[in-house]
Amino acid sequence: MRPDYSVLLLTTLIGAGQGLFVALFTVQLVALAGQLPSPDGHAFYAHGSLLALALLVGGLVASFFHLGRPERAWRSAAMWRTSWLSREVIVLPALMGAVLVFGVAHLVGFRPVVVTLPSGLAIDATLAFGTAGTLLAFALFLCTAMIYACLPFLREWATPLTVLNFTLLGSASGFTVAAAFAAFTAPGATRFLAGWAFVLTLLGAISRTASLVRNARLKPRSTPQTALGIKHPRIVQRSAGFLGGSFNTREFFHGRPASVLRTVKWTFLLLAFAVPLALLALGGPAGSGPVLAAAFLSQYAGLLAERWFFFAQASHPQNLYYQDVA
Repeated sequence: MRPDYSVLLLTTLIGAGQGLFVALFTVQLVALAGQLPSPDGHAFYAHGSLLALALLVGGLVASFFHLGRPERAWRSAAMWRTSWLSREVIVLPALMGAVLVFGVAHLVGFRPVVVTLPSGLAIDATLAFGTAGTLLAFALFLCTAMIYACLPFLREWATPLTVLNFTLLGSASGFTVAAAFAAFTAPGATRFLAGWAFVLTLLGAISRTASLVRNARLKPRSTPQTALGIKHPRIVQRSAGFLGGSFNTREFFHGRPASVLRTVKWTFLLLAFAVPLALLALGGPAGSGPVLAAAFLSQYAGLLAERWFFFAQASHPQNLYYQDVA
């Protein structure tokens, strides 16, 4: 498939935003349990929510650049009963609203008690907003990933690993940026967030490697022999019937040689996983904001390359016919 750069930005930016919000709410829960010093609500939760919202808005803006008629984008929500894309279109604004309310509640100190547990623990409004936002964040991971995983004819995508990878990689990048942010606003939470960022990045590396191994072992279900009903061992296509390109050859094939795919694969494995893991191990215990920021920048660059490879690796069945032009 041909990677669309606006989709690369959409999926990576909203993934980091989702992960960052989950990280903020996780810190609040752990601090409530007394396992972390409680960060300043104004500096950490409110400003962190603003950063998460900026990432989500950036992804939403990027999505408009691959629409033929952006003014009709609102219609994409109409098929929510059957379309994962429609569900994503609905869940993303809902998550943005939850992040905004969560941040504003911390900013103005709006924390009325919603319920008191039998243990005496008071659940305030920010916890309710955070719970709703976290559920929406994971729902959005599911919706975004299932847009691709639900396509059985693109076998590289049609696997539960697609959902797992989107969730782990988005969460890893979100916790990494949260660790860098905490180093400047809530030092007491830095090691905790960096530790979880390390774990999520490691799990993401394992999951993504598993998908690479799986896809490398895939064998095509259709071949020129089966398409023609001829069992000759060597069939070579000389022409696809025309000399110029078409919508099919532009949209369903990336046009890059295999050497480029190999280079991109090793690039994202290095930048998205190896380098961040080293920087997180170095900067996490020291609470170094610049090192943790460098870890996020490396990881995000690697995730852009990973997402490009994700799209380019998927082989559309129609390329069996257009292989000569492709």
